[in-house]
Amino acid sequence: MSPRKKKDKDVDYERPKTGPGSERPASLRETTARAHAAWEQDDFAAAYEHFRTILQDHPNFADIRHRAGLCLAMMGDAEGALGQFDAALKVNESYAEALLNRAIVLNDLGRFEEASESFHRASALDVGDSGAFPSHMGNQLANAHAKTGDLYMAADRPEEAASEYATAVEIRPNFLDLRFKLAEAYMDLDMWVDARIHLKEILLLNPEFGGARVRLGALLNRMGDKKGARLEWERCAEQNPDDRRIQAYLASLDQ
Repeated sequence: MSPRKKKDKDVDYERPKTGPGSERPASLRETTARAHAAWEQDDFAAAYEHFRTILQDHPNFADIRHRAGLCLAMMGDAEGALGQFDAALKVNESYAEALLNRAIVLNDLGRFEEASESFHRASALDVGDSGAFPSHMGNQLANAHAKTGDLYMAADRPEEAASEYATAVEIRPNFLDLRFKLAEAYMDLDMWVDARIHLKEILLLNPEFGGARVRLGALLNRMGDKKGARLEWERCAEQNPDDRRIQAYLASLDQ
């Protein structure tokens, strides 16, 4: 978190318009905005508290349940995260992202059979084939958004690129190349948590996706998780023992 700005002692205290210290509580929109702002700053505890506040009045908001679960997962509370994901799925049993993230947490806990079941349920819910678009049209739309994202990336505009890639992934969530591009854009934006989520989802769908595993290792290293980075790169080395680049990455962890 960034340091607090020092206030001029001569300035009178001004009561906040909303939230703590104010005369009226924050609106749903304001609380949601604060939750997402905290999430973007990787302040998962603060984000979770905001999401929890929303759920007190709106317990059937599946997307908020899902976000609360992600916060708990990032804070190391796997069981709490699973509880939130399950609650989201009770509201919307077709919530593919909740199923995928549930599978990731279960996999990390070593509950592989349950993870596999959740993963297969998510795979069966390909949003692109849900009837929103005919198959061929959905493919064209997803690829068009991805190409626009590529142009934005070439122009050094990763924020706009991420928006295009996110739309492409929404249309075709099982097109892993599109999800990988979205993760790369998030990494350029230093949105490490979002990038990590997508890279892990890629590897859950296809454990042999070497590029995603390499990038996940690099991301974990940036986040200070050298043990996690080593595990990912060691698996890359098992899959491609002749790749000198992977050996260099592993050697860098010992420096």
